[in-house]
Amino acid sequence: MEFVLFGEVQLRVAGRPLDIGTPRQQAVLAVVAAEAGRPVSLETIINRVWGDDSPPEARNVLYSHISRIRRLFKEIADSSGEIAELPRRTAGYVLEIDPDDVDLLRFERLVDRGNDPLLSDADRVAALAEAVFGRPGAPLAGIQGDWADQVRATWHRRRLDAAVRWGELELRRAHPDAVIDVLSGLAGEYPLAEPLEALLMRALHAAGRPAEALDRYDVVRKRLAEALGTDPGPELRALHRAMLRDELPAAPRSAPVTTPAQLPPGTPGFVGRETALRHLDWVSDEQFPATRVVVLSGTAGVGKTALAVHWAHTVAAGFPDGQLYVNLRGFDPTGSPVDPAEALRGFLEALDVPGGRLPTTLEAQAGRYRSLLAQRRVLIVLDNARDAEQVRLLLPGAPGSVVVVTSRDRLAGLVVAGAHPLTVDLLDDAEARVMLRRRIGAGRVAAEPEAVDEIIGLCARLPLALAVAAARAATHPAFSLAALAGQLRDARDVLDELSGTDPATDARAVFSWSYLRLDPAAARLFRLFGLHSGPDVGTRAAASLAGVAAGKARQILSELAHAHLITEHAPGRYTVHDLLRAYATELVQETESAAEREEAAHRVLGHYAHTAYHADGFLDPRLEVPPELTPLPAGAESERITDRRQAVAWFEAEHRVLLLAVHAGAAFDTRAWDLARSMQRFLSMQGLWHDERDVLTVAAAAARRLGDERKQAFAHLHLAGTHVRFGRHTEAHDDLRTALTLSRAAGDVVGQAYAHRQFAWLLDRQGAVTDALAHAEQALELFRAAEHRAGQATALNAVGWFRTLLGEHEVAIGFCQQALDLQTQLADQMGAAQSWHSIGYAHKQLGDPGRALTCYETGLNLAHRNGNLMTEARLHIEIANLHQELGDVDAARSGRQRAHDILAHLAHPDADEVRTRLSEVNSD
Repeated sequence: MEFVLFGEVQLRVAGRPLDIGTPRQQAVLAVVAAEAGRPVSLETIINRVWGDDSPPEARNVLYSHISRIRRLFKEIADSSGEIAELPRRTAGYVLEIDPDDVDLLRFERLVDRGNDPLLSDADRVAALAEAVFGRPGAPLAGIQGDWADQVRATWHRRRLDAAVRWGELELRRAHPDAVIDVLSGLAGEYPLAEPLEALLMRALHAAGRPAEALDRYDVVRKRLAEALGTDPGPELRALHRAMLRDELPAAPRSAPVTTPAQLPPGTPGFVGRETALRHLDWVSDEQFPATRVVVLSGTAGVGKTALAVHWAHTVAAGFPDGQLYVNLRGFDPTGSPVDPAEALRGFLEALDVPGGRLPTTLEAQAGRYRSLLAQRRVLIVLDNARDAEQVRLLLPGAPGSVVVVTSRDRLAGLVVAGAHPLTVDLLDDAEARVMLRRRIGAGRVAAEPEAVDEIIGLCARLPLALAVAAARAATHPAFSLAALAGQLRDARDVLDELSGTDPATDARAVFSWSYLRLDPAAARLFRLFGLHSGPDVGTRAAASLAGVAAGKARQILSELAHAHLITEHAPGRYTVHDLLRAYATELVQETESAAEREEAAHRVLGHYAHTAYHADGFLDPRLEVPPELTPLPAGAESERITDRRQAVAWFEAEHRVLLLAVHAGAAFDTRAWDLARSMQRFLSMQGLWHDERDVLTVAAAAARRLGDERKQAFAHLHLAGTHVRFGRHTEAHDDLRTALTLSRAAGDVVGQAYAHRQFAWLLDRQGAVTDALAHAEQALELFRAAEHRAGQATALNAVGWFRTLLGEHEVAIGFCQQALDLQTQLADQMGAAQSWHSIGYAHKQLGDPGRALTCYETGLNLAHRNGNLMTEARLHIEIANLHQELGDVDAARSGRQRAHDILAHLAHPDADEVRTRLSEVNSD
């Protein structure tokens, strides 16, 4: 069954048009079809069919039309099995069909799909082409009136916008001829549409027809002057000037799309590798038909990353859609390689897929990633891969992009699948000499050639070892190179026991040479870096690791950075090369006792757990006795967090470190649980629900090993929350049952109350309002029994909310007012904002929009003042809806825009729905 609104209104079954009655009955069918799936009130239908001057009998006539349409639907169902129904609901008549069965709605869906920046350009082009060029004419031919005129005007505007968007995408895909052929005819239908003319001018220029493009401008200028008495707009004039000066800018993109540029800085003094660079150029050539994946393999420190990054920078301009980079830490001495799923999520975020819109399954995330890359030319560097399995998920599905993988392993599995292997060997003597010359000066190298040869030999021509040796020589220009070679030779003798068959073991002599000349405190901190989970460390965390004051730690870190044993990659944040970290790990295992290592690990974990605890307090000020926190170990100190802004900034800076630190192991279960609990709120607020789920899973396992039922209950309670957000209601139900059972076993009345409160939220999401109310009432009873006033307030508001959803609005206001009184006493402004929302909603249902608006605005002020962004967004939406019902379109538009801005900032999935509503307001 197909409802045809383009051209004359028709209803087709199996491609055959049916008799749908008089023109007035056709108009009724068109009105409900245009709103398929949405209720249309009786008054709206009358207004759209008859206009403002509807006759007194219009209501009865409409009933007759509806009756005949229903009979027609029944006849269709009896004869063909095709089902369409037109029941009357509380809010009006609803045509219950698939909206795609209405060609006008299918047009709108295709245009929305063509505007979706998350789809590939090819998919967007296909959708827009079907929308714009597959229609027989304007909609609702033969139907008169303001509504039909408005539908046609909206269609013309969206059709023109879609045509321009299609042309922009085709230009981006280097198809200017297609744009010229298709849109030249359309320009005749829209002779004054400057964006269309600008696009055609750009296409002509891109097709090598600049003279025609300039002629077209002259024609458009004259047409505008004759028809409107105006000159072309600034965009068209700027385009014309750029063409005259041969400075045509790049074609504008249809939507703001971030072009990732994630490559790390290149290595100073990069030398040699000419054969490898030529091979990389060959594989990356656009005409190369086979798989465009290169595996750079070689020993640690041989310069695989330097080669990959240097080459990537030289060819970056050939990849207009950006460069992606990730250090997979496959051979990290901490034994914590990057999970491919984590790397995949990072790439998706870099490609403009916010955390809140990530698909929930790994397979779906991988599919989205491959779809985004299908029509793009992106350079992807997968650095330090452990094995083929760590890489496969990150490979694109189409040959347009180029992938460079570096690994100490040959990754035979990828090579068998078609990747190109390239072994990165040691530098030859000439390359090593050039490297030293660039780093310490040609004069010094020429003055002591024998010493240079000895340094090269002792460093085994290993680039990383040579870099450290060169840094030492550059730092001490007064030292002779012969003396430095002698020190290196002596250091190598001291550490013979560290030697092995791997050429990289010769680098240990260089590392030890720098290490043995450190101040004892600096040497100790360097060793302790072997215990840190990485990927980097802040100053106070390093101070806690060493058990020294922050001021002393800064001095030590400065000494280590000058020795090129660590790198200050951001102010106050330090990272260690993986080979140096491996060396530090060996030293700390050899030098520090097991007890000393454990104490250092406890100190740094204590630093993270206590700082996270204090930062969490600023995200949502606590209204109850805080949970017991394991005391900070002697020698550790937390960061000084003084306000919410600083708390959020700290969590953002330490986010990845904390995710690794939580996995500290069973020996640190108490610390890990403290840290996980304090991270949970930040991860939830930021929409990082995948990370929140992972952290809570670790917390649940730690709590089980500790035998602590309360801690287990907390983990399962909030795990349920992540499941609700992902729509996994069965898993959420299971976790809440577990949380409730554990809380009962522990005699934790407050924990039981929170479990019931969470159950109410879950059931509300499932539409089971009556059951949700029962759980909210149980939560209230338990909070009262425990004399937990903050919990009572949240439960009272929940009971009120569910009461008003059930139509008991006066009763609901009573419960919510009790909640508000408690929250006022407790100075719980964020809770009060939510209660004002509930009270406002109830007044709105009672037909008192003035009081509802006052309540909403009071709650909005509280939410804004306290940084409660989700509640603020919800209240903006409610206020906008109320303004729209009252006819204040400007206020509705403003409120929805503010809500959209907040939700987009949080990467919340509801941002899309608000954007859609906003576009509906803008089109009114």
